Amino acid sequence: MQGTVDGFSYGLVTPLVAYLMACLGGALGLRCTTRSMLVSNSWRPGWLALGSAAIGSGIWTMHFVAMMGFTVRGAPIHYDKTMTFASLGVAIVMVGVGIFIVGYKGASGTALFTGGTITGLGVASMHYLGMAGMRLNGNLEYNTLTVAASVVIAMAAATAALWAAGQVRGLMWSVGASLVMGLAVSGMHYTGMAALSVHLHGSSAAPTSGDSPAELLAPMMIGPLAFLLIAGVVVMFDPLMVMGKPDWAPVENKPGIPAHADAPHTVRRPPVRPRRRVGQRSSRTPQNW
Repeated sequence: MQGTVDGFSYGLVTPLVAYLMACLGGALGLRCTTRSMLVSNSWRPGWLALGSAAIGSGIWTMHFVAMMGFTVRGAPIHYDKTMTFASLGVAIVMVGVGIFIVGYKGASGTALFTGGTITGLGVASMHYLGMAGMRLNGNLEYNTLTVAASVVIAMAAATAALWAAGQVRGLMWSVGASLVMGLAVSGMHYTGMAALSVHLHGSSAAPTSGDSPAELLAPMMIGPLAFLLIAGVVVMFDPLMVMGKPDWAPVENKPGIPAHADAPHTVRRPPVRPRRRVGQRSSRTPQNW
């Protein structure tokens, strides 16, 4: 029989908190991506890895905060911990692949399209793998067209966010990109949830006892939330990453222009002798030959 699905059992609390989590992870991750473009190659992998973990943790936390408000009448929900944490790993790895491509190849052209596509697919994979870890007395079915729409939303928004991060134009660009990315992740989530229908086993829809989704999911999110807090501290104590300014001065290499400006030097001019006035006699006594 058809189950009654409610994705907003706590009202607007879970959607708003979920959106903030997605924005936080996106802001931290995109700032790390921007920072990686301003440092030497030896530091770049570290910043990109930190950015990948921040975005992956942010979208994973967003998903399961939103799932706290998801209930099915007459069917208590449980979550498989292995599958749930596997979705976190998939999110970090796939987002990392996309970010590393943009970090090394630049946020333009084929690199941007490839990186944004892989990052968007990572967001979608995390969502549907997390849904596969949900356990209840019924079957989950999805509308194919709506699922496809949710994946397109994720890829388009991830591409836009990575493009904004690659502009290296300061804090406000990354803040705007994180808001777009948070909106995209939330939009992708609720679009995917709109494609869901639940068919319960058995003929009775009487309520049964069981743990609430909040009681099951809250302990799982302690680790990712702690990581986001640590990443936020790193951002706060790195002013160059916050401001988006390089710690080196780019050198313009053009033919005929030296790499370093020569030291300024002064040109000595010979002293100017005062002009003799007309009619002024010389003090020198003439000699007779």
